[in-house]
Amino acid sequence: MYEGPVQDLIEELGRLPGVGPKSAQRIAFHLLSTDPEDVTRLADVLNRVRSSVRYCEVCFNVAEGDRCRVCRDPRRDRTVICVVEESKDVVAIERTREFRGTYHVLGGAISPIDGIGPGDLRVRELCQRLADGTVSEVIIATDPNLEGEATSSYLSRLLLPMGVKVARLASGLPVGGDLEYADEVTLGRAFEGRRYVSA
Repeated sequence: MYEGPVQDLIEELGRLPGVGPKSAQRIAFHLLSTDPEDVTRLADVLNRVRSSVRYCEVCFNVAEGDRCRVCRDPRRDRTVICVVEESKDVVAIERTREFRGTYHVLGGAISPIDGIGPGDLRVRELCQRLADGTVSEVIIATDPNLEGEATSSYLSRLLLPMGVKVARLASGLPVGGDLEYADEVTLGRAFEGRRYVSA
């Protein structure tokens, strides 16, 4: 235990996701030994993020204005929506440069253990986006875990009667991985999603 503001800083840093007590302590002491201008710049950026960043009124991705960069882009295919759990998932998909449609950020995944149901996510807003008939395909790109699968299953049952094509991202073996280390679910998915080789 440290005194006053140092302990307060360690505790606040420890509340960040993925930062344990040891990491929080290392970061705190790094900040104490850093040039004061660097610490001031970090504090300014944190304040600016909190005051100027909001959620896109269309897809709920992070944005500086009313709409995010993707929703403002006229070259995007408005007939396809990729549904993700969080804004960080949009960044991951954008890095592939494979998807040219738009997004819908749910704000999480169904998790009964954590008390998160469909009503806690932006499912209603997704249905409203589909109401005018512009969208013909929804790609569900939730995480390949229990919560993501539950969310995908729920969305599939909800959206199919609305007359749109519903797809789930393929999952399977990672490039560079070894079969012996793959779990049964991943290996099973790899078999389900196999592609046939043509001459």
